[in-house]
Amino acid sequence: MKRGVSYAGLAGAVWGMVLMVPQVMPAFSPWLLSAVRFTLYGVISLLLALPLAGRIRAKLQSRDLLMLTVLSLVGNLLYFILLAAAIQLVGIAPASLIVGVLPVTITLLGLKDEGALSLRQLAWPLAMVLAGIVCINIDTFALSRPSDASLLDRVLGVLAALGALASWSWFAASNARYLRQRPCFDSHEWSCLLGMVTGIMGGVLWLVGKGLGLPMVSHAVSNGQWQLFWLAAAACALGGSWLANALWYAAARRLPPTLSGQLIVFETLFALLYGFAWLQRWPRPLELASMLLLLGGVAWAVRRHAAPDEPATEVVLQGG
Repeated sequence: MKRGVSYAGLAGAVWGMVLMVPQVMPAFSPWLLSAVRFTLYGVISLLLALPLAGRIRAKLQSRDLLMLTVLSLVGNLLYFILLAAAIQLVGIAPASLIVGVLPVTITLLGLKDEGALSLRQLAWPLAMVLAGIVCINIDTFALSRPSDASLLDRVLGVLAALGALASWSWFAASNARYLRQRPCFDSHEWSCLLGMVTGIMGGVLWLVGKGLGLPMVSHAVSNGQWQLFWLAAAACALGGSWLANALWYAAARRLPPTLSGQLIVFETLFALLYGFAWLQRWPRPLELASMLLLLGGVAWAVRRHAAPDEPATEVVLQGG
């Protein structure tokens, strides 16, 4: 269990950085950001999978390919397109208000799985997580300026954020269940497979966008901005897609879904820390309270999942 929590925390640390990309690069469309990021993810995954090709081919079945295709579409392409669109349409604050409920939705989707605790047992940890999310957004909205976005943009942004919430909630729960059904794949192999399938779809996404004449940039951008775009896309592909996904899969193997769902809160926490470092300031009282509530709720959930009559060392061995 300790190892699984550590893996989930590292994945959240990487994902927190990815959340900043659409906000700091508003000139580039969500379609282009997603297509380039995931095409590069596919190339990286292919290179990493070459030494494992024979071993992976011997395990791979048609049902694995079908599941990889659905997971890639819903959990990677659709989620990131919707999240990037929501951030660019209504800003990071409203988007985080909606997508920040992921710890709760993922946990609720995993209540019926083996090893999951009941909703009654998780009520107080979940309440602390919700209180922390509320504190973050009260602070954000209380100190933010009125949005310049039109009513249509706000509605579309909220709908996009709701769609991102639904897509990643389903992805996290379904992926964790399938990994437990197919233990023959280790985390690295599964990440490579998902990356290669996602890379193919990323290339198709770019071709479809070009064929339909969709705008890829909102205005003329300089060579320096293009260089930054490619660097950010490569970092998202290597860190935010391959590395973070591999860490998350390793965590999902070791933790029940009602716990792993709450650990996605690390993404929110690290995004806050990166924001404070970027702004060069300390957290305000409500921000600090939200971080403590989120950490407290997750720690409480971890404690609830550890059997009270077993020593910690036995729990770690069983989790491994």
